[in-house]
Formats: sequence, C-alpha cells, structure tokens
Amino acid sequence: MRAAKARAAERGESLKDLVNRAVAHEVGLPATPEGKRGRVTLPLIARDARPAVLVTNEDIADAFDAEDIERHAAQ
Repeated sequence: MRAAKARAAERGESLKDLVNRAVAHEVGLPATPEGKRGRVTLPLIARDARPAVLVTNEDIADAFDAEDIERHAAQ
C-alpha cells in the first residue's frame, strides 16, 4: 500500500485514481471515463468576468407572472 501511495504521489494523482486506473487496465476498460481529461485550473471563471446577461429581480418576477398567466389561461 505504501508503494501505491508513493507511485500516486509521483504521478501527482490520488491513490483512488491510481487504483481505478489499475483496475481498469486489468479488466480492459479505458483508464479515464470519456470527457474526463486531467485536472482543471481553478477558478474556472475569472473574478473580473461580467455576466453575459444582466437579470434583475424585476425580470424574474415578470417571468414568474407570465408563467402563472400562461398556466391559468390553459385551465
């Protein structure tokens, strides 16, 4: 177990990832699930990022009102 922990640390991965990869190799599965490729750099959204759409509380209330009108008109 110590050797496995050391190997995982050398590769910069968790022991869980090392064991999952080893078992996947043994049973002939791909080592990483499709879509999962390495580590990401955090934060994913920069602090100075502005929202693409500015939604106010009034916009949300209007949307709820429109939904209520639509729902009750159908009855």
